[in-house]
Amino acid sequence: MSSKRPMSKEANKKKTKDKNNADNLAKAEEAAASEPGHPEYIFPLVLTSVSQELFGCRADEDVTAENPHKLLKKQDIIQDLRNRAAVCDFSPVKQTVLDYPEDELLLVFDRDFTYGQSFYLVLTVQAKESILKPPAEGADEQMEDEEQQEEEEEMMMKTPEPQPWVSLGSEQEIQDQSLSETRPRLRYSARPLERRCGVHAHFSDRNALDWKEALVECSSYEDKSFSITLMERDSSTQTCRDNTHTSTQTLWKKPKNMWSQYEPREFSPEEIQHQLQSENLKNFITSVARRFEISLQQNLITDVFCDDWTALCEDDASLMGKTEAQLKEYQSFMDLHFSKEKTISHVQWHPSISGLIVVSMMERLSLEERIDSSTKLLLNPSYILFWSFSDPINPQLQLECPDDVLCFQFSPSDHNIIAGGCMNGQVVLWDISAHVDRLQDTQSGGKNIPNKLGKSTVTPVVRYCAVSGIENGHKAPITDIQWLPENFEVNKLGNPVENSSRTSVQLVTCAPDCCVLFWDLRAPRVMVHSLTDIKQKHEEKPLENPHGVPNTFTHLNLTWKPFIRVSLPKISSSGEYSPLKFSMRENTVDYTTGDKSVNEADGCVFAQLRMQSAKQQKPLQNISTKLYIGTEDGELVYTDWKVEKDNDSGRMLSSKPLDVFLLQDTLLHTVSRSPFFRDIILTVGRFSFAIWREGLTCGPLLMSVYSKSMFSAGHWSQSRPAVLFMGREDGDVEVWDLLQNSRQPSHTQNISTASISCIRTHTSSAKQHLLAVSDRLGTLHILQIPGSLRRSSSSERQNVEKYFEKEEERLQYFEKRQSDHQKKKKEMEAEQQKKKTELLTPPKQEEEVDVETLKEYQQFLNLEKLILKDMNIQSETQQTCNTINTHSPAHTNTPAHA
Repeated sequence: MSSKRPMSKEANKKKTKDKNNADNLAKAEEAAASEPGHPEYIFPLVLTSVSQELFGCRADEDVTAENPHKLLKKQDIIQDLRNRAAVCDFSPVKQTVLDYPEDELLLVFDRDFTYGQSFYLVLTVQAKESILKPPAEGADEQMEDEEQQEEEEEMMMKTPEPQPWVSLGSEQEIQDQSLSETRPRLRYSARPLERRCGVHAHFSDRNALDWKEALVECSSYEDKSFSITLMERDSSTQTCRDNTHTSTQTLWKKPKNMWSQYEPREFSPEEIQHQLQSENLKNFITSVARRFEISLQQNLITDVFCDDWTALCEDDASLMGKTEAQLKEYQSFMDLHFSKEKTISHVQWHPSISGLIVVSMMERLSLEERIDSSTKLLLNPSYILFWSFSDPINPQLQLECPDDVLCFQFSPSDHNIIAGGCMNGQVVLWDISAHVDRLQDTQSGGKNIPNKLGKSTVTPVVRYCAVSGIENGHKAPITDIQWLPENFEVNKLGNPVENSSRTSVQLVTCAPDCCVLFWDLRAPRVMVHSLTDIKQKHEEKPLENPHGVPNTFTHLNLTWKPFIRVSLPKISSSGEYSPLKFSMRENTVDYTTGDKSVNEADGCVFAQLRMQSAKQQKPLQNISTKLYIGTEDGELVYTDWKVEKDNDSGRMLSSKPLDVFLLQDTLLHTVSRSPFFRDIILTVGRFSFAIWREGLTCGPLLMSVYSKSMFSAGHWSQSRPAVLFMGREDGDVEVWDLLQNSRQPSHTQNISTASISCIRTHTSSAKQHLLAVSDRLGTLHILQIPGSLRRSSSSERQNVEKYFEKEEERLQYFEKRQSDHQKKKKEMEAEQQKKKTELLTPPKQEEEVDVETLKEYQQFLNLEKLILKDMNIQSETQQTCNTINTHSPAHTNTPAHA
């Protein structure tokens, strides 16, 4: 008879009910899999990589298709909802999680996207139990048999008979696991030394800092196992009167006005002459002359204006390694209308107005999407926005663009003139002279703007003055634009000549259409003006200008075309290079050139300037005409912009590049010169960056290791020669200190969730250096650079220069070793080829060998005969025998001697 206790009717009904619920859930799950949508007891979720890492449910690592279940603690989900609020991925089911009765929720990894997402959360306890413990095959039949058997047992109701106890060995296991003594216990006794017994104890104070090794600190700590949550606390307060005691020791007296009058005491001429001729003065001068000379020498060799305390603090901070490198958020700019669904393509600080930064916006569209929505883009023009620190909500000025602008630069001669390169290959010019007062008022905090401009807060829109003809410009988007300095200009052959106007009037642009173009802002030189033309010009009325556009560049609008086209043919093969960025030795981007002071109030009248004739142009020999160009294929091209006349065709053609360096297979989006060293160039690609020295063909001075996250921008520090700022596509900014570590960044900080598009530094004051970082979402972040990254030590520039020199020596040594190795390799190959040639020569015939041997032997006999004859040793008979022996073949190997 079975010893199993029969189940009651209530338990049987409960078990049957649970079984029916499980069957219903399984059927609902099957129906949900076959029909669109999802059941009510689950909720599909999208978990980001951060949430997967936080809850330990990384796809295909922590959870897989074979093991898709993950139990999440309810308290952890609630804590994540408190920390990240709406950013948390569980925020849609917040109330369901709070009302869930148990402490653990079931998360299922849906690899096949059955319910539309990669995860789904089970919202009920019954569904969780049915998923974790599904019924096995044949379980229904077994359950029915057990129920039938239990019903039969319940009907019989027989008293079980006692059975004898059978030992299964459990008592032996209990005895093996119990602790028993196998040997007698050890006894120890401890007592102090006899000479210390009864001695008086002497206690004294001692400093804990001087005896750290002899002390053990037992600090208190919080034991979480005994922590009790304080739900209610009684507190009491008691009021008391405030007593104030004041006293003073100052004796108040009546103020009186006092004055004094004196006159300087001067020597008379007799006293002066007496003092100059006195022996005491002569002895004093003789005694202190040596010390006075030493003091003068020390003043010449020592910087008396150096702040020793600041230098001492810098040295201590660099030695201790406790410098602060955290970039602090200073301000951020974003416009909900102009920045929506757009990215920042270029950032530029205003050269003369502090606290003013300019950004260009472009659509976040691919080439196919841009073609499909071309009509929409024409109706919504692009803008360049002027942001001020005094008003982070509204832009101060808007520049209307004919198309999206990828790059722009302020004129170094007149900061009110701005040149930009568009997506369609056109060059655009703006003149903001009419809005200078508004921009300068923002520098003082914007207090005077309502008084001068009225109560209207509408941002003014400035239309472009001139745009180049689309048929004469670039055939691809302009990716870089730079002004030529004020001290020189370029003629039609590309030769630098003196700029008599001392005004920057020429531009250089590049685009991926395999050419670099030079542009001139001046009107063409008119040779002859007739009296009739001059009279008509005076009688003509000025044209109406409904948009309020200045007439600064009216002579260039839609007729502007480049005067030099520099092509980039490949060195070793056919085709041309596709430039993205370029850098000149004399540029106005990385550092300001020219000594001319900018007068923005007067401005530069570009319409009155004319091109000089070739006879008036004075050539300059000290200006470099070399360019470093970064291409789409990851190549760094070093070329000359001068054009030469072809002897065969007579056309003006560009020469081939001088050197080409292949860095990587991705594009080079940054080519920038150091503001401290004119011959040091920084190039940044997708996976690494490199530092080059102009004229060094061995390779880069420094090549960084490949980064896991791709670089998207790079910039030199304007205050420290050894510091670089790198932006990555994951939103992080890396700070590289070459003197501290050249293998990895000294500091990495997350700025945005999107890719960094541009980085620019700015010095607003000696104690405030700012870093502008823009991202792909259209947000401009202004960060404050800490003191450790903006203060340069007195010897940092010399140390960086020594570092570059050592790297250059290393490259030259490596190149020499490599050339020697190649030379030895060629010599070894020549020797091996010579040996192979000798082995391949056919062997001589035996007759030829015998003839050569006989000839050599005859020469030997003749030499022997002459020697013996000179010594008078050989007789006439021997001579006859020798003659006979020479004709005998039996004696060809052994000569006959006298």
